[in-house]
Amino acid sequence: MAFVRIGSKSEAFRREGHAWHCTSGLPSDVTIEIGEMSFYLHKFPLISRSGRLATLIKESCNDEGSVSVLQLNDIPGGAKAFELVAKFCYGVKIELSPLNIVSLRCASEYLVMTDEYGDENLTAQTEGFLSDVFGNWTDTIKALETCEEVLPHAEELHIVSRCINSLAMKACTDTRLFNWPVSENGQEGTTDVDVWNGICTRSKTQPMTDDWWYEDVSFLSLPLYKRLIQAVEAGGMRPENVAGALVFYAKKYIPLMNRQSSFKDATSHTNKSGSTISTPSEADQRALLEEIMELLPNQKGVTETRFLLRLLRSAMMLQASPSCRENLERRVGLQLDQAALDDLLIPNMGYSVETLYDIDCFQRILDHFVSIDQASSAPSPCVMEENQLMEGSNSLTSLTRVATLVDSYLSEVAPDVNFKFPKFQSLAATIPDFARPLSDGIYRAIDIYLKAHPWLTDSEREQTCRLMNCQKLSLEACTHAAQNERLPLRVVVQVLFFEQLRLRTSISGWFFVSDNLDNSQSTSLHGGNRNANTTNGRGGSSIDDMRRRVAELEKECNSVKQEFKKVVKTKKRWNVFCGRKSECDFNSVKPTKLHPQHVNEHKNQKNVDSK
Repeated sequence: MAFVRIGSKSEAFRREGHAWHCTSGLPSDVTIEIGEMSFYLHKFPLISRSGRLATLIKESCNDEGSVSVLQLNDIPGGAKAFELVAKFCYGVKIELSPLNIVSLRCASEYLVMTDEYGDENLTAQTEGFLSDVFGNWTDTIKALETCEEVLPHAEELHIVSRCINSLAMKACTDTRLFNWPVSENGQEGTTDVDVWNGICTRSKTQPMTDDWWYEDVSFLSLPLYKRLIQAVEAGGMRPENVAGALVFYAKKYIPLMNRQSSFKDATSHTNKSGSTISTPSEADQRALLEEIMELLPNQKGVTETRFLLRLLRSAMMLQASPSCRENLERRVGLQLDQAALDDLLIPNMGYSVETLYDIDCFQRILDHFVSIDQASSAPSPCVMEENQLMEGSNSLTSLTRVATLVDSYLSEVAPDVNFKFPKFQSLAATIPDFARPLSDGIYRAIDIYLKAHPWLTDSEREQTCRLMNCQKLSLEACTHAAQNERLPLRVVVQVLFFEQLRLRTSISGWFFVSDNLDNSQSTSLHGGNRNANTTNGRGGSSIDDMRRRVAELEKECNSVKQEFKKVVKTKKRWNVFCGRKSECDFNSVKPTKLHPQHVNEHKNQKNVDSK
């Protein structure tokens, strides 16, 4: 920390309780009262340095030799600052430091201590030392913190703005290029010290990351911190670094942002100047959260989605304004494809709690994402260029990731018995079918929901199953669905039909490849020397590879047939397939009986059809 000493005389004051006395031996002829503190001084040293004191003493002294009593309760810095001013007027040694320079500069301006009332007066000396302070990162932060004590006067003298501009300039400087002498912990001159032949030599300062300044400025109050963030943004700092600083500040003063923290176990911490900063109240945290929400950059992907979701959860617990929560939901929706399932499981904090998790909040976030995705992928009347095609591909990839996320979310909340059918249907139907390459995820969610809600009507169960595409189920999912007693009979039949159709298509394709291979071999045998040479060359190796591939496909086909037979052969035979064998043409499936539940459903359906 930088400092400078001015004055030459030794200490000439003594304190007795709430009074300061000059030890020069001469009787005091002026008394200055500041709050509870009284200073018994002499007129001449004061009027020779301060224009304001000279005027006040002249106005208060009517009779020659009388004692003047002055009230200076509004002096910047109070009694502590005036003590240093009085010592300066008497020529006593004082020390200027970043911790007292702001209050002394404001007090000297208040008392009109310019060069008109003596050379090298206090205003000039404090202003000169301020210039040195602004050149140092740590000293500037300390000086800016002390501006809180004399904020109106410091604003009038532009000390606050000069401190902030100095910090912003240093924070925006690339330390790797200019080798800025500031360490990650805010300590200057931190270098590796090498000893050579008994002489200490310093190596270059270690390179620092972009977040080296986050902790140093986090001790500033919210108004000053906000102005600093706006200054670094105006200085051209990357949005990622601005967002990182805000994340650091929010986690420090909003305990809810850290899962391990709570209002009860939050502890106070001490800043570098030695003052203690306690955890803010809920009202202060709410105001802080709303301010941080406004300061965060708007660009997509700049702020982590996990942080935005934690901020949203904290906003709900702190009962932030509806506009703040709506803004957070919109920002999360903008980059929902980057979210994690655990962060989306936000507990329901409303007064009329129905479900364990806030499903309505997730629905609003999902609606924001879909609306933004549709707006960005809207068809253009002009011919699409290559970059537009790439953007469309990226949009589909994001939509596919969100579809997987929605299916996982539905699987987590499906066991909740208070999860109403319309909400489940609305949430699942928000994602279009083409965004799901496989329907295994939505099938799992539907199965869990049907198991937790056995009271659903047949119509509601069928509507629920329409949310999935049976043609996109994997072999494992088809195997499970064929034996699932909770699924309607119509859905089970569809699953088996599409699986049989898929199997027949695959076999037909393999046979088509085998026939083409035989034809090509026959042509090569009767095509003369040219074809023979080709066959003996690279063509022969490709034909051998094709043969091996066909053999592998035939083996795979046989294994698929065996698996399919195991699926169809349930413990109770399915009679319905006996009557429809010719219609469906299941060549590889033996007649089986239906499950009793499905038989009853089939009978009921026949009765309804006959009526």
